[in-house]
Amino acid sequence: MQYNPIKKRLSTFFSKYSFLRVFFYKLLDLLLLRAWHIHKELKQWAEDKRDKTLHILDAGAGFGQYAYYLSNMSTHWNILAIDNQSEYVCSCNRFFHKHHKQNILYKTENLLDFAPKNNFDLILSVDVIEQIKEDDQVIGNFYKSLKEEGMLLMFVPSCKQEENAKDSFCDEQIRAGYSVEEIRHKLKQAGFNRVETKYTYGKSGSVSWELSMKYPILAVGTSKYLFSILPFYYLFIYPICYILNLIDLYTHHKEGTGILVKAWK
Repeated sequence: MQYNPIKKRLSTFFSKYSFLRVFFYKLLDLLLLRAWHIHKELKQWAEDKRDKTLHILDAGAGFGQYAYYLSNMSTHWNILAIDNQSEYVCSCNRFFHKHHKQNILYKTENLLDFAPKNNFDLILSVDVIEQIKEDDQVIGNFYKSLKEEGMLLMFVPSCKQEENAKDSFCDEQIRAGYSVEEIRHKLKQAGFNRVETKYTYGKSGSVSWELSMKYPILAVGTSKYLFSILPFYYLFIYPICYILNLIDLYTHHKEGTGILVKAWK
């Protein structure tokens, strides 16, 4: 099943009014387990940095929810969000301008060509490089773009996801996922001197994803009229998913369908 048409449908609906987009961002923060892991790492990274003037890149920013989250963490940070989908860029720029988010700039860029040297203190890339054939080139560009001691924070699917690729949303991806060894090798090859990886979406997280994301999206993809019953579905199912997400967030997983990656220049 293709995920991008559903994403565009959601983007169009929630972009109609600013309050709907803010609600959409909050909804993504609650439902997406990867957002829980990313937020946890960002808070840890930001412990002694909230009062510093820093430059951050959100590479493959999509809906712009992570750029928005970062902008709320500190007004001292300059956030550049880039994506190759111009409709996302235009929509987000209108929203950020309306909400006076002067520390965010959203631009249309291709990650294969974007490599300003020694420019960013942090690069965030969530569910992006698995969609790009020349992923080594993009990782190399991330390395070039970071300042010395800058950090790359990535989230990628693991090769464990390949087992379920048939009934997930991998149609637009070049590859179903990575092994920990493969992603570490690619980062080391690009020049990163320290790499940390950990599995996410273990058993509890995978169940939560199926209940909170997979089945609802499949339903909406089947019929747009099912969209109206989702609020009632989530009223019942979300408390269960919340507990499952907490378990995943604070558990060490020997394997999982997601990999959280931190790498330093």
